[in-house]
Amino acid sequence: MGQPVVSRGRTATPTLGKAMLNKYARAFFTRVLTPFAAFLIRRGVSPDTVTLIGTAGVIAGALVFYPRGEFFWGTVVITLFVFSDLVDGNMARQLGRSSRWGAFLDSTLDRVADGAIFGGFALWYAGGGNDNVLCAVSIFCLASGQVVSYTKARGESIGLPVAVNGLVERAERLVISLVAAGLAGLHAFGVPGIDVLLPVALWLVAVGSLVTLVQRVVTVRRESAEAEAAERAAQGPENASHGSEAAT
Repeated sequence: MGQPVVSRGRTATPTLGKAMLNKYARAFFTRVLTPFAAFLIRRGVSPDTVTLIGTAGVIAGALVFYPRGEFFWGTVVITLFVFSDLVDGNMARQLGRSSRWGAFLDSTLDRVADGAIFGGFALWYAGGGNDNVLCAVSIFCLASGQVVSYTKARGESIGLPVAVNGLVERAERLVISLVAAGLAGLHAFGVPGIDVLLPVALWLVAVGSLVTLVQRVVTVRRESAEAEAAERAAQGPENASHGSEAAT
């Protein structure tokens, strides 16, 4: 699926809505959606509620339409609910909230949304799409995307910077997959040959995710070795001093 996005205390990769909009479009839609966000605040709606509704919409778009091969309409629904990701951040800024809970909720629901999207692809290829290979590729995209995110989170939790972005992060995974799915869905409207875009996109995401996973694992291994070497070096003179004191 970048630069940190700080709407609700998060400093991770961009969220689904922010990934699909460049900074100019994002600024435009932020201005457009600010009155709507203010309206929701006046009605007592919380940013967390908007986050939950947006995620539910993404899940519905992915798991209702994609398993039936309706990729165009599924992508339209997902894209509409993408804007909730801009609305909840806008609401949080207006309320002056930047909470750990908001960051945690956003990140957790991002994983759920990702799983629904690639799960929808897998269900299609396991059923009407009748392609076990692409079903397996979709499942690999789902699993590898979760693991790629986990490697960074786990590395940071043990005190390492994990200073690598990788070839295909969450933003790239989602943009490639959703754009390809939406275009592939035009095949149902009579556009010939365009349905091949989704299989190509899934293979690209699968290979890119694997490369990114290897990049992050190698980075964590290197940073871990460097940190442990630095700790041993820092402890060396102190240990030597204690040894000389004991000898006297």
